[in-house]
Amino acid sequence: MTVSVIVSTYNKPDWLKKVLWGFNCQTYKDFELVIADDGSGEETHRLIDTMRAKVSYEIKHVWQEDDGFQKCRILNKAIQACTAEYIIMTDGDCIPRKDFVQVHYINKEPAYFISGGYYMLPMNISSAITLEDIEKQNCFDIKWLKELGIPKTFKNNKLKARGFISTIFNTFTPTKASWNGHNSSGWKKDICNVNGFDERMQYGGEDREFGERLLNFGVKSKQLRYSAVCVHLDHERGYFTPEALARNQAIRKEVRKNKSVWTNHGIVKK
Repeated sequence: MTVSVIVSTYNKPDWLKKVLWGFNCQTYKDFELVIADDGSGEETHRLIDTMRAKVSYEIKHVWQEDDGFQKCRILNKAIQACTAEYIIMTDGDCIPRKDFVQVHYINKEPAYFISGGYYMLPMNISSAITLEDIEKQNCFDIKWLKELGIPKTFKNNKLKARGFISTIFNTFTPTKASWNGHNSSGWKKDICNVNGFDERMQYGGEDREFGERLLNFGVKSKQLRYSAVCVHLDHERGYFTPEALARNQAIRKEVRKNKSVWTNHGIVKK
């Protein structure tokens, strides 16, 4: 396989099913998919077993016991399970457009990571999307989304922009090309050179901290938020706590101050 795709999940089998179906519609098919499962229950296990028989790609299921929000820990385990040299990371609530893997693959460069984009959907549309809508790519069609109530805003360009127009938007967007857990990719050797994700961190900036260490290591970022596109399904965020956010912010402040590259709380433990 030329690409490994990591999809993180936790007890959202209905959303995960739509995401796995989205990867079955990809134009570029030489990839394996590694599910980074942060303690989901039996329903998710059954879904994965069922989907293995329906999709065209290999699924690896990397699971750990539920111990609260430990996404960084399961991502590090999933990274080790990847067999390809290039890794795309996304979440189990983000349906990839059919060119998602292809865009990441053809734009990869040595010593770069790619920062992709997402289009946030409200709960009513998230629930309404069927497998047929994914196969026909309706959920990426602005006209179809407007019929379901999506307002006319500038962010619609994330789904409408193609070719030269998307390049223009990628170039001139004021948004920084950071590592985003929902849609980013990079080389496994670079990921391992900074020792993966800091497992002290819970929800709130953990992906950005990882990207900041990559930048400190000399890996540059490439902005493709209008080219590498997924739609983000709505969900509650019960795992957010002010205490965890404050702790994460302190870790990120230390990384910026010291220009840290390595974490002692990553893939390799000291």
